[in-house]
Amino acid sequence: MQLTGHITPDSLMSLEAYTKWRKVHKPEVIAHRKLRSVQLGENLNLQFESETTIRYQIQEMLRIEKVFEEEGILQEIEAYAPLMPTGSNWKGTLMLEYTDVNERKRELARLMGIEDRMYVEVEGQSRVYAIADEDLDRENDEKTSAVHFVRFELTPTMRAAVLAGAAVKVGCDHTHYPAHQTIAAETLASLAGDLSLSPS
Repeated sequence: MQLTGHITPDSLMSLEAYTKWRKVHKPEVIAHRKLRSVQLGENLNLQFESETTIRYQIQEMLRIEKVFEEEGILQEIEAYAPLMPTGSNWKGTLMLEYTDVNERKRELARLMGIEDRMYVEVEGQSRVYAIADEDLDRENDEKTSAVHFVRFELTPTMRAAVLAGAAVKVGCDHTHYPAHQTIAAETLASLAGDLSLSPS
């Protein structure tokens, strides 16, 4: 899988090439996703996206839906490419995970607005709260969604601090789900790779 910083139809693999590639490389992508995943408490999982995870997602959708025409490929790129970090931010998929259906229904009603209460805190800097669901509103009057897309926009000072080795905390300060977690060193090293001092 060729990383180019910009996903275009030409930079994606054909269905045949991807099917062969997937047999060999799928475990690597799963390990990469796991590395970039931060668990907050029992039920909140924040998966930080990267070009690798987004390319994989697009290729998987094309494979599953057997899409090989350019129009369909462009639609998948349009749907997922905005989730790729751009050098000044971290982007992620926030998942509220409940196995019991009744508990899930109850908690999604209690946790309305949780996507706006997610934050990252670079050591020595103020908290940066998530900008959530820019593509569409995922909440209604009764409950929040189990999946949200979030973006954390970091100032140049914050980016420089992360690249210089500052610790970073991920947290949630929703009344019904207070939690925070210092990002593990190897996860933070991967996330630091998303940042640039002069983003495009």
